[in-house]
Amino acid sequence: MDAVSRIGPGATVAVLGAGTMGSGIAQACATAGFSVRVRDVDEAANAKGRERIVAMLAGAVERRKMAPADRDAVLGRIAFTTDATAAVRDAALVIEAVFEEAAVKEALFREIGPTLADGAIVATNTSSLSVSALAHGVPSPGRFGGLHFFYPAPINKLLEVVAGEATDRATVDELWRFALALRKIPIEVADRAGFCVNRFFVPYLNEATRLADEGVASLATIEEVGREVFGATLGPFELMNVTGIPIAFHAETSLAAAFGPAYAPSPLLERQFRSGAPWPWKGTPVDPDKKAVVRERLLGLTFGIATRLVEEGVASAEAVDRGALVGLRRRYGPFSQLSAVGLGEGLRLTRAYAARWGSGFPVSQELVDRAGRSERRWPLSFVRRERRGPVAWVLLDRPEVLNALNSDVFDQLVTTFRAVEAEPWVRAVVLAGSTPVFAAGADIAEMAAKSPVEGIEFGFVGQRAAEAIERCPLPVIALVEGYALGGGLEIALAADFIVAAEGAQLGLPEVTVGIHPGMGGATRLTRLIGRGRAKELVYTGIPISAEEACRLGFVVRVVPRATARDDVQALAETIASRAPLGVRWAKRVIDRGLDAPLEAALHLEGESAGRTFSTSDRTEGMRAFLERRKPEFQGR
Repeated sequence: MDAVSRIGPGATVAVLGAGTMGSGIAQACATAGFSVRVRDVDEAANAKGRERIVAMLAGAVERRKMAPADRDAVLGRIAFTTDATAAVRDAALVIEAVFEEAAVKEALFREIGPTLADGAIVATNTSSLSVSALAHGVPSPGRFGGLHFFYPAPINKLLEVVAGEATDRATVDELWRFALALRKIPIEVADRAGFCVNRFFVPYLNEATRLADEGVASLATIEEVGREVFGATLGPFELMNVTGIPIAFHAETSLAAAFGPAYAPSPLLERQFRSGAPWPWKGTPVDPDKKAVVRERLLGLTFGIATRLVEEGVASAEAVDRGALVGLRRRYGPFSQLSAVGLGEGLRLTRAYAARWGSGFPVSQELVDRAGRSERRWPLSFVRRERRGPVAWVLLDRPEVLNALNSDVFDQLVTTFRAVEAEPWVRAVVLAGSTPVFAAGADIAEMAAKSPVEGIEFGFVGQRAAEAIERCPLPVIALVEGYALGGGLEIALAADFIVAAEGAQLGLPEVTVGIHPGMGGATRLTRLIGRGRAKELVYTGIPISAEEACRLGFVVRVVPRATARDDVQALAETIASRAPLGVRWAKRVIDRGLDAPLEAALHLEGESAGRTFSTSDRTEGMRAFLERRKPEFQGR
């Protein structure tokens, strides 16, 4: 395995190509603080690329999304050149964003190969070509992967991280960290035609044209159903008018080459592509009686492809939904929709669609099995854990909604913490968001539909999750990045202590939506900072900065945003290196003694400390001290 460079703060990123995507990628990288070198074949192409960036930034300033000084700083971090080897020299990451032609990309990789820095990662921004095939043209295939940005690259939060057959795990992990540094929402996908999102999205556009071509419904009817079914701003025809009919045609042609006639462009799509005219959907009537059949076809297609993506190992169900919600800006993801209609009905719709193609559109066996067991919902994980040495990271994983906490998240937090407690290797736990946001609060969409009785139960469900965190015998650190608001802060306060990243906002704004904290946040905050301060924060509902929260005492440390995860990992590893029983029992003494009379608390502390003298860790620790070596604690 090749050594991989860290793409840390201030690193140089080379972007090869100053076109629409290349200039957008360069802007995204520079906005995140990276030093960027953009290379295109001539000065005219570079000038157009710079003009695109200037125009995008001007729009951000006009909308008050960016200050003029920040705009100038971003532009100052971008340099243009026509020399490819000069662009990649000393770059930690090279992102290729040239034409979607394999020969052009491979020639470029051969040109830059001898100049690449040791450990440099090379990524292609392809949306249709095989990452594994392109890897043959780079010097170190293990350090080559895909980064599929979505248009517009500076704004769209989705980023597909693609692992080719030869891509090292360390490369994928570094590309994932890079995506987080860009404030993107990454999904990891395997190297298969269409990757994840285009695999189900482009056929949806094509199916809309098939429905029209077969005379099933008018263009306007299909357009309206597309908006309604998927909760989209634009239906399929207007979307193609905006993004380009040729893109849809060429993408579907590529999918057909990989998967067969079921993915072939419809004759109508090809005719419209060759005409060069936009779809005239606005000139056709809407027929409500035809909506049902259109809905069933579109859902059957979507469920069929989405479940196959999971079965083929291309992406997880969570990644598929995330791709739809973030990349396509839909209100509903395929698997949440599948659960909404029920797996039995979803299987019926899928089979009805698949019957049109015989073996050319296989039905997921997992869908068949789950429906056969009368399962109603497809399981989705919103809390996941990662092992990082002796530290377990418990990650809130709904980044598409800023990790809003719903009933599923609360239930999964309880289950996850119970599982972590049982793992013998865990010495410390970090509770954080999967991306640099902790949690923007409880899920308002879920709460808005609840009755008073259901609202009470929802609060108790959140309290059970907080209790599982608080009663975990292991030391638990909450890392707050971005936002910890409402239920998010209430959950964080259940940890042993909070470390916050610079720029984070913390608060209990429940009164701004007509309720008040109900998951233990007001009670826990009062015990940390006193009645007066707690009441001020609860009554006003105004969030405060990480620095102010640290001054008040409910955040123990503020760390740089760029290194927050590394800093907290280092802190957790320090705690993990101490005597496990000593740390666990100290936690119990502090927590139980807080509410006990002083005399009882002192007795508890003395008795517990005395018990540590009977442990093997005490013998090892004192012997190591006398022998001037590092102790090897076993937790016994």
